[in-house]
This record gives sequence, C-alpha cells and structure tokens, in this order.
Amino acid sequence: MTVQDISNLGTKARRAAKDLSLASTEQKNTALRAMAQHIRADAKTILAANAKDLNAAKSKDLKSSFVDRLTLTDARIEAMATGLEEIAALKDPVGRVQDKWTRPNGMEISRVAVPIGVIGIIYESRPNVTADAGGLCLKSGNAAILRGGSDGFESSKAIITALRAGLKEVGLNEDAIQMVETTDRAAVGEMLTGLGGTIDLIVPRGGKSLVARVQAEARVPVFSHLEGICHVYVDKAADLEMAKAIVLNAKMRRTGVCGSAETILIDRAAAAQDLKLILRTLIDAGCEVRGDAETQAADKAVKPASEEDWSTEYLDAIVSVKVVDGVDSAIAHIAKYGSRHTDSIITADSATAEKFLREVDSAIVLHNASTQFADGGEFGFGAEIGIATGKMHARGPVGVDQLTTFKYQIRGTGQTRP
Repeated sequence: MTVQDISNLGTKARRAAKDLSLASTEQKNTALRAMAQHIRADAKTILAANAKDLNAAKSKDLKSSFVDRLTLTDARIEAMATGLEEIAALKDPVGRVQDKWTRPNGMEISRVAVPIGVIGIIYESRPNVTADAGGLCLKSGNAAILRGGSDGFESSKAIITALRAGLKEVGLNEDAIQMVETTDRAAVGEMLTGLGGTIDLIVPRGGKSLVARVQAEARVPVFSHLEGICHVYVDKAADLEMAKAIVLNAKMRRTGVCGSAETILIDRAAAAQDLKLILRTLIDAGCEVRGDAETQAADKAVKPASEEDWSTEYLDAIVSVKVVDGVDSAIAHIAKYGSRHTDSIITADSATAEKFLREVDSAIVLHNASTQFADGGEFGFGAEIGIATGKMHARGPVGVDQLTTFKYQIRGTGQTRP
C-alpha cells in the first residue's frame, strides 16, 4: 500500500464512523451476529491462512509462547465467533445518559455517551485481536483501522474478510472495519500521525518496543500499557494449597499473555513452610525459577536472579521469586518494579487483603485469584481491545464502555445568559 492508500483508509473510516454513530442497537447487534457466522463459515480458510503464518514463524525459530499467541485452532476460532455474539448481547453504550441535572434557571443538562470516532489498532501476533477489536469498535459505534503484525498478516486478512462480509450482509458500511494491508513498518508511522486528522485514538497491543514507539511518536491520544509485569504475593496467612494452585495458574496457564505472573513474592513468615513447596510446584511444571539468595537456598534448581529480573516481562516459562518482609515490603517491591498492570495477594487475612487492594496502584488488583483473570472476557465485557495501565479516561480492560466519550446535551426554554 502507498501512503495515499493508507490515507484513504482514514477518509473512508471517517465516513463509516458517521454512519455507525447513527446506526441502531439492533443494526449493530445483527451485524455482530452475522460476523460471527461468517467467522464460523470461513473457519477452513482462516486456518489455512494461519498455517502460512505459523510455517513462517516456525522457520524463524521463535519462542513457543510467541507461536502459541499466533496459533489458531477450531476452538479458538469458535471462541472468536462466540466473543462477537457476547458483544452483541452487551448493553449498547452509545446514548447512555451518564448523569442528568436541572439548573436553577430551568435548563436541563445531560451527559451522554457517544462514540470516539475512528480508532486505529496496532497489534502483534494475536489474530484473535482482529475479531475482538472489530467487534468492540462496531458495538461502540466506532470505525476501526487495524494494522496487525507481519507474523499474523495472512490470518488477520482472512478474519477481516469474514468481518466485512458480515457488515455487508446487513447493509452496514464495510469500511467500518478496515485493514492496513502491508507489512511495511512505515505504515505504523503513517497511522501515528493520525492520517490527516481522521484517526481519533490509537490502541497498541503488543510487545514493549511497539508500545514504546507508539507512545513516543503518536500525534493522537493513546490507550496502552507498556508491559505486564504482574506479581503474586503469598502472605503468611495464605492457604498453602490455594497458593500453589494460584501461583501455578498465574504463571503457567498461558505464559505469553500480559496477565501472566512474572514475579512471585513470598512472605518471610511463610517461607519456611511454603517456599519449597511453591518452588517445586513451578519447577515440576517446567518453569525456570530465578530467585534471591533465600529462594536459591530453598531449591538447588533455582538460578540467581539479577536486578534486571525484577523488572522483566518474560512472556515465557520463567519466573522470578523473592522473599519479602510482609505485605508492606511486597507493596513497596511492586511499586518499585511493577508496571501498574495486574497484581494479586493470596491471604486468609481480610485486613491484609484490603490493605493490598487499597495501596497497590495497579489497574487490576486481586485477592485470592489468578492474575490470568486480567481479561475483558473474564470481566464480562465480551472481549477487550487491550489493558490500559494509564489513569486517563480508561484503565484496565478496554471494552465497549471505555471506547466511548461523552457530550453534554442542554435543553432550554428560551434562557439567555445575563
């Protein structure tokens, strides 16, 4: 695609966004259900496209966690389709009256949710993001311009074809969902300029280098997280069996997702009883453990942790483990090394749990639950377009509600200002 071609995507998206802003809830929901059916009908085509991407990825000897994120299966394709239907079942955020009041002069003021407009989504090696992002943008009345990574290019193209077919079937503007059909990294730069004012928001979803580039170069607002350095703190009052199950799930369920735990913190008061057993649970599951001196002393399989390990997002079967002096020490460690993404405490002490939930300044904070629940679908959002770790406008899983802004509607009876 040429620079002009990419610019034209913005122009077409702006027109489509206008059409979507006026579409009824039923029109959008019918389109989402049609898109789901086209995903199912095109499953063989999508899998064939994905096979091309996987063959190319495997020839590059990429990490298994990366290949896992890239891989589509019948079950994952069905999950994409089901996700679109779940989005259709959500309440329409557009037109929702967030607040309403009457002034002493009789004017009625309402704050009403409206679409943001055109959203550019830049992502890597996650073909399912194509369907999630397209569906969430449609439900919230936004047009989407999608730029997937080169590793998932063929997969994303096949999924986009199915989504656009669903839009066409119900008479909505196909340009509501478009793809930047080039692997040239210069296309990212063009999107970050805002395409002549046609893009209202950029959402990056990928590795640290991609997100850092977007944050540094974007000339339009950005929803993003730089990385997911997630912690699980095992308190002295933790149930050991619960702690073992949660730690194992938080780290090993899927190591390549941003909600995967990267550091386990163990209360020194519990270390004598719990540390060896938690370490052995991880090691027996095939996880490499890097730890401080106390952790190394507990199991000879533990490798020394460097200072860099405490701030590393491994996205692999590797975890750092540290013994800390209680909840205050855990909170301090998270504040120093964390990324304000997702952190969990395991404890039976409700006062300690509440302290952790209150004082840890992350987008998602959990008590007695795995960090792998950092997912819009698990929040009941249907899907997510990403996890935002900033504090402006959206934080945590970005679903349909977070993809709206608002305007004030004022109804008067002839009032003039003195």
